Amino acid sequence: MPPPGAAHRSCADRAVVRDALGVGTAVGLSGFAFGVTAAGAGLSLPMACVLSLLVFTGASQFALVGALAGGGAPATAAAGALFLGVRNAFYGLRLSGLLRLPGRLRPLAAHWVIDETAAVSLAQPDRRSARLGFAVTGVTLYLLWNLTTLLGHLGAAALGDPAAWGLDAAGPAVFLALLAPMLRTAGERTVAVLAVALALATHPVLPAGVPVLAAGLAAPLVLCVTRRGGGR
Repeated sequence: MPPPGAAHRSCADRAVVRDALGVGTAVGLSGFAFGVTAAGAGLSLPMACVLSLLVFTGASQFALVGALAGGGAPATAAAGALFLGVRNAFYGLRLSGLLRLPGRLRPLAAHWVIDETAAVSLAQPDRRSARLGFAVTGVTLYLLWNLTTLLGHLGAAALGDPAAWGLDAAGPAVFLALLAPMLRTAGERTVAVLAVALALATHPVLPAGVPVLAAGLAAPLVLCVTRRGGGR
C-alpha cells in the first residue's frame, strides 16, 4: 500500500497534467486559424509551417501575417512580430530560476517559453509540479499548433474568406482571453487601455505593423507618469 504522501503526490500530478492538457489543447487548436490566415495573406504552405515550427508564438505569428496582409513591408511586419516576442525573454528569466533545468534541456525548453507554458508553470506550488506543467503544456501545444497550422492552410481554399467564419479574430481573441486575468492592478489595466487607444489612434495613419510598435509605448508612458506622481 503506497504511503499517504505518494497518493497525494499522484493526485496532484494528475491535476497538473489535466490543467496543462486543457490549456495546450484549447490554444493549440487555434493554430488552425493561423494556417487559414497565413494562406489568406499569401504565405505558402511551407512558409506557414516553418513559422509555426520555428517561431512558435501565436501573437507574433498573427501580427506578422496580419501586417503582410494589410500591405505592410516585410521589415515592418517582422519588427512588430519581434517586438511582441520580446516578452518571452522576460518569461524565460522567471522560469529559469523556477524550473532549474539541466543545461542540455535548456535550448529545447527556451523554444517552448510562451504565454501558456509560463502561465501553467507559474501557477504551480513547487518546482516538480512546475516542470511537469511546463513539459505537458509545451508538448501538447507544440504538436497541436503545428498540426492545425498545416490543416488550416490546406483547408483554406475550401473555407474561403477567413473573416466570413470569424477565424481572423480567433488568434487575438485567445491572446486577450489569456491576458485579461493577468490585469490585476490599476497600473496594469491602465497600460492595457492605453495600448489599445494608441493602436486604434495610429492604425488609420501608420503603415501596417507599426501600430503594434506604437502600442508598446504604453508601458513606459504609464511608468513615467506614475513615478513622477510618486506612485510605485
